[in-house]
Amino acid sequence: MTPKRTDKSNLPQKICAACGRPFAWRKKWARDWESVKTCSDRCKGDLRRTNRKA
Repeated sequence: MTPKRTDKSNLPQKICAACGRPFAWRKKWARDWESVKTCSDRCKGDLRRTNRKA
C-alpha cells in the first residue's frame, strides 16, 4: 500500500500583497485562508511598515 500524497501543483495560490510573489496554500492556513494576504512573517512586517508610513 502506497502512502497518500498531495500533488502540490493542485493547491490554491495567491499573490503576496507585499512582495508580489505567488505563494501556495498551507495546512496551517486552512481555517483562515481567505484572510491570508502575505507569504511570510517578514512580508507581513514589511506591509505593516509601509502602511504606517503612509
